[in-house]
Amino acid sequence: MSMLKEVTPELSCPVVIFSYFSPILRRGAGSFAAAAKEAGVKGLIIPDLPYEEMHAFRKEAIKNNLELILLTTPATPSERMKEITKASEGFVYLVSVLGVTGARATVNPRVKDLLQEIRQVTDKAVAVGFGISTPEHVSQIAEWGSDGVIIGSAMVKQLGEANSPREGLKRLEVYAKSLKNALL
Repeated sequence: MSMLKEVTPELSCPVVIFSYFSPILRRGAGSFAAAAKEAGVKGLIIPDLPYEEMHAFRKEAIKNNLELILLTTPATPSERMKEITKASEGFVYLVSVLGVTGARATVNPRVKDLLQEIRQVTDKAVAVGFGISTPEHVSQIAEWGSDGVIIGSAMVKQLGEANSPREGLKRLEVYAKSLKNALL
């Protein structure tokens, strides 16, 4: 959090933390939420926090002005998806595939239908993530009507394959520009 506290004032976009719930519990939900607020964080994505169990943590998020962004997946039943989209703050995170994060060869074609289904029940922004790694993926998802894409593992890979921090940042810059150009 100390690094975030230094960096956030320099950014022109909101910062959202993606974290599994175990590290949050270890630190204490209240302590984590307060530290996130102090660091300038605007939202939290906690992929393994079940919808039914998020209400207690949500109180800490609200107390610290943090948006709790919820996830829906291809396996989420329609009624539950409606509840999730209603409760999600900031935007709705549409998980494109079942399984873990990481690069995939193609985008699950079901994402197109899921985006349309979500659009019928909410006017919140929808961002697609999990398995998104190429400019072609970004272009396809944008064409289907997504408001954004979430790319994590592929960016970490860019940093991890570099020989130095400086090279890692350069690789990340080139990669991010290639993704942005896919939207033009």
